[in-house]
Amino acid sequence: MFDVDSPVERRALLRRAGAVAALLPLGGLLSACGEVEAGANGDEPSGSGSAASDGASSGVDQASAGSAGSVLVAYFSATGNTAGIASAVVEHLGADTFEISPAQPYADVDLNYNDDGSRVSQERASDARPELSQDIPDGFADYDIVFLGYPIWWGEAAWPLRTFVEANDFSGKVVVPFCTSASSGIGGSGEALAELAGAGDWREGSRFSGSAPTVDVADWVDGLGL
Repeated sequence: MFDVDSPVERRALLRRAGAVAALLPLGGLLSACGEVEAGANGDEPSGSGSAASDGASSGVDQASAGSAGSVLVAYFSATGNTAGIASAVVEHLGADTFEISPAQPYADVDLNYNDDGSRVSQERASDARPELSQDIPDGFADYDIVFLGYPIWWGEAAWPLRTFVEANDFSGKVVVPFCTSASSGIGGSGEALAELAGAGDWREGSRFSGSAPTVDVADWVDGLGL
C-alpha cells in the first residue's frame, strides 16, 4: 500500500501538503467522531462513530536530528488529516518531523470501525500495541519539545501511539499532543498517553478538523508560550 521503509526529509512532507489537502474530502466521508485513521474520527476508521483513520502514507518522515533546533513533530496519520496539521506545525516552527508508521500499514478495510472483525476493532478489543517500522526517532534524546499528533479512534489516541510512547523516553521533554477528528474532542487522550509514557512534561493538547486553516494551527502553536 505504502512504502514504509524509505526515510524522507521534512521538505517532502511539506511538498505533500497540497496532496494531503486533496484527501480531506475523503476524511469527511470516513467519520463522525474522531479519527480512527481509517474511518470515524477525522482520521478515523470508516463508518460514523469514534474510531478514525488518517489515510496518509505510512512511512518514516524524518529530518536530520537537531537540524531545526530542538523541536520534533511526531505523528501518525491514516487518512491524511493528521499529516496536514503536522505539516502546518512543522512549517511554522521549522521543526523536524517523524512519521509513526505501522510495520503493517492499515488498509481501508482495516479501518472499518463498524465491523467488529476489522483490524482496528480487534486491536481495540485486545488493547493492542501495533508493531512500528521504527519505534525510536533518530536523535530523539536531543529534542526538548515533542509535538505528538494522532487521529482519535473511539475517543482515544490511535493505537500506534501506544507503541510509540511506551518505546520512547520522554524524560526532560515538553510534550504537546494534538489530534484530528470529525467531531470528537481530544478528551483524555493526551493524559492517557502521558500515563503510558510515565515521564515528560505533558501539556494540554488541542483537537483540529482535517480542514483546519494553517493560520489556526500557527495561532495555537504561538499561544503555547513554548
